[in-house]
Amino acid sequence: MELPGRAADKRLLTACTISFFCFLASYMRMPIVPLLATALGADTFQVGMINGVFMLTACCLSIPSGLISDRLGRRVPLLGGLLILGASSFLFFWSGNLPQMAVIYLFFGVGLSTFSPALMAYVGDITPAELRGQAFGWYTMAMYAGMTLGPAAGGFLARATGLRPVFPVAGGLIFAMFFVALFFLPIPAAQRRSDHAHPAILPSLRSLMENRPLVACLVAVLGCCLGYGMFVTFMPLYIKSLGMNTMHVGLVFATGALTNTLSRLPAGRLCDRFEDPSILVAVSLAVFALALFAFGLCLSVASLIVTAAIMGIGMGGAFTVICALIAQVVPREMGGLAVGCYNTCIYAGMMLSSVCMGPVIRAEGFKAGFFINGALGLVALVLFRLLYTRQPIAEKNPA
Repeated sequence: MELPGRAADKRLLTACTISFFCFLASYMRMPIVPLLATALGADTFQVGMINGVFMLTACCLSIPSGLISDRLGRRVPLLGGLLILGASSFLFFWSGNLPQMAVIYLFFGVGLSTFSPALMAYVGDITPAELRGQAFGWYTMAMYAGMTLGPAAGGFLARATGLRPVFPVAGGLIFAMFFVALFFLPIPAAQRRSDHAHPAILPSLRSLMENRPLVACLVAVLGCCLGYGMFVTFMPLYIKSLGMNTMHVGLVFATGALTNTLSRLPAGRLCDRFEDPSILVAVSLAVFALALFAFGLCLSVASLIVTAAIMGIGMGGAFTVICALIAQVVPREMGGLAVGCYNTCIYAGMMLSSVCMGPVIRAEGFKAGFFINGALGLVALVLFRLLYTRQPIAEKNPA
């Protein structure tokens, strides 16, 4: 990692390690919870409702959690979120009915929406402006690698040990990361020196919504996640409708995840070298939107795999550069709130796509669903270019 100073280097490495293992552990549970719910008598509607509790909670609490990290510092919500995440895993191990699982998944959403914005804002705090792209390339690559490997690790472990033992393993990993954060993530010097008063949440949000570059980034995130929600929710059904099997589903998803993960570090390095990184966001959004259009035309496994690879590159590039731009265009004392808005757009986009595209697909077919989301991606691109105004590069953050 090419950051100046061994201390900054170690803090970024520590943040990436925490992100990887926490998302690995959290996503280990993703394929296990539906299986445990069905074993307890849930039908598909009830499984969807349990998952919806998590998504809605994470969507609603990301902004307040970001605000808390601006008020109390990054460590308080970071450590608190890790404790809640770890505890929720052990509670799953002891859960005995569906209402209990729904309540525990609510706490899972609380923990994830508290921990994630704080850690992402921390990375922005410790990174000099001219190296933010590279730093967020490392950070988001670690995060997405954990999200990608987690379900597979959970599935293999469940096959070897049964469903319930997965939860204490996941909880143990998260609690280990709690102690790593406690002892190896110091408070940034600038945050220790900060003694200015913070405005209330509504004036803070109003101020952020007047920040055109930030709004442009949030529109781009929302547009991407509408399309990604279509992909993760309905792609398995689309592949099955073409007469293919679950192995083909796995190949398509694995290809998209791999290129999404591997494209992030090169995108971050390019971001640091571009005078206007917003161009990279626009190009990545165009690639992502065109891939969604192409999915509606794919009729073979090979074409689906190639398109998934292209989609992953577009998504990885867009999200990495957007993270760096948000850290650049938002004042440090409002960084947590801005990251909370970013996370809210992610969850809201995926949730809206899952809810709204189902009736469209039922009435018009999968092709229409992919075409609509591709068009929405291009609309997000146009809005991003209209809203984004270049900002001067901020001074180096004191680390």
